[in-house]
Order: sequence, then C-alpha cells, then structure tokens
Amino acid sequence: MGDSKKYITAEELKKHNKREDLWISVQGKVYNVTDWIKQHPGGDIPILNLAGQEATDAFIAFHPGNCLTGISIAWWKWTHNAHHVACNSLDYDPDLQHLPVFAVSSSLFKSLNSTFYGRELTFDSLAKFFVSYQHFTFYPIICVSRVNLFVQTLLLLFSRRKVPDRFLNILGIMVFWTWFPLLVFALPNWTERVLFVLTSFAVTGIQHVQFCLNHFAADVYVGQPKGNDWFEKQTAGTIDIDCSPQMDWFFGGLQFQLEHHLFPRLPRCQLRNVSPIVQELCKKHNLPYKSVSFFEANRWTIRTLRTAAMQARGLLWEAVNTHG
Repeated sequence: MGDSKKYITAEELKKHNKREDLWISVQGKVYNVTDWIKQHPGGDIPILNLAGQEATDAFIAFHPGNCLTGISIAWWKWTHNAHHVACNSLDYDPDLQHLPVFAVSSSLFKSLNSTFYGRELTFDSLAKFFVSYQHFTFYPIICVSRVNLFVQTLLLLFSRRKVPDRFLNILGIMVFWTWFPLLVFALPNWTERVLFVLTSFAVTGIQHVQFCLNHFAADVYVGQPKGNDWFEKQTAGTIDIDCSPQMDWFFGGLQFQLEHHLFPRLPRCQLRNVSPIVQELCKKHNLPYKSVSFFEANRWTIRTLRTAAMQARGLLWEAVNTHG
C-alpha cells in the first residue's frame, strides 16, 4: 500500500474487495491480505465475505485470545482438530484418553499407545483403582476438570513441540494468571475465595459434561482413522442431545454433535437447520443417528463408565488375589 499513504478512506477500502485485490480493516489498520488469504487457518470464505470492509467486530468474535479462560488457543486447536479427525479412536482421539482417571472401554486396559501424546496410556494398579469407581467420581471430577486443561496448556506451551504463535499464547496465559488471582484475592476472606473458584469451575464443568455425553457412550475403536469411512466413524462416534429450541442457549448448539462433526465450520446457530438433512442422509445410507434426551444421555454415559468399572474391578480383584 506504500509508506506515503498514512490514511485510507472507507471509499477507497471498498475498491479492494476482490480475491486478486483484497484489503480489510481491523482495529483502525488496513491490511492487504491478497496473498495471505491462502494461508488463513479459518479458510478464505470468511475473509472474502468481508473484503473491502471494516472487519473488527468479526475479527474479535473469531479471535478471542487466551486472556479470559486460561486455556491456550494453540492447545485447543491441537487437541480439538485431532478429536474431529479421529473421533472416538481410543489411541488417536485425545478426548477419550483420560487414564488413570477414566476409561470408557476395556480396550484401554491393554495399555494402548497414544499416538497423540506419543506415550503409553498405562493401565496400572492406580488406574485400576480409579476406574473401578469412575461411575461415582465422574461428576465430582468433572467439576474441577478445568484444572487439567490449565496443566495441559502449560505442558504444551513449554514443550519442545512446534507451537504456532507460542509467544502470544504464553502472553495470554500470563495475563490470565495475573487478573484471575487479583480478582480472587479481592474477595474479603478465604471462604468466599474458595467458594468462588469452586463455583467457577463447576459452571464450566457443565460444558465438560456436555462433551462427555456426546462421545463417552458412543461406539469406540482402536486404530488409525480411515478417510474412506470418515463419515461412518462420525455417525458411530457421536450422540446428539434432543432438546427444544428454547434450550439451545444451554448447550451452545453442540447438542447437535453429529452435525457439528460433519460441518465443523458451520455456525452453531445453523446446526438445528441442517439436522433434518443429516437425519435423512443417515436413514438413506442405513447409518446410525443417535439422539436422546439430556437425562438419557447422562444415563448412557454412567452406564458405560459403570460397565468398564466392573470389568476393572474384576482385574483388580484378580491382582489382589494373585499377589496375596
């Protein structure tokens, strides 16, 4: 755009609204993204839709940073993308790899190798003990599971892995661990501080429960996902939550988990609209479309955890008797 121009009018900005000549304005600055659009992680469509326009609001909506949650965007993309590609693979999907605390299948008792974490998912005596009672500990642990996300974020950001925008992610985490403790210690006593932290964790735990309901009781498998049966794996590995439109705010649209997996870039507010189409497609090709109530999904999840727990108890009892 040249160093001689310090200011660009809205009228001039509008002229650069084509793929081969594409400018956008974000937070008072104008960017020439003609060449960079090919590298945009979110694809070219969002930028093309805002070509030649002021795009600050849209940019902020889709690029929140890490300052509010304490969880790295780099970590989220790393795990969530792997989950979508390898939905419910016990050794490839990180969202099912929760040993030593949870195991959704007895296949995990074989100490599978996690290709995601690059280590063995060891099913040792400690894991046997925890898994044996997982149907009782599920909800209490989920209430504080956000702590694990904090830990996983730090492990990734300070690992030797190649992390995109590592410095910005670390900076965002530092901001969070500055303002959040200041907020907590602004409360008058330790009782209120502890209750505040536990309540905040419990509220976010609702979302963690949602993710578990969508997958824990669905079909699982061992091995690498195959591209030619990707659609089948998504239908087998997901469970939708049947609810009225008035409850969409509570689930954030992710009650349509299969639709989200099939169209991950589709805005969540549109998932309900495409649900009938997905149902017809599954019916046409004789594929499962599992949609149950919130209560039933919880029951299925606890039943799955209890089944694995009973199997683990059998192993634990055998180990105790073997070793006297």
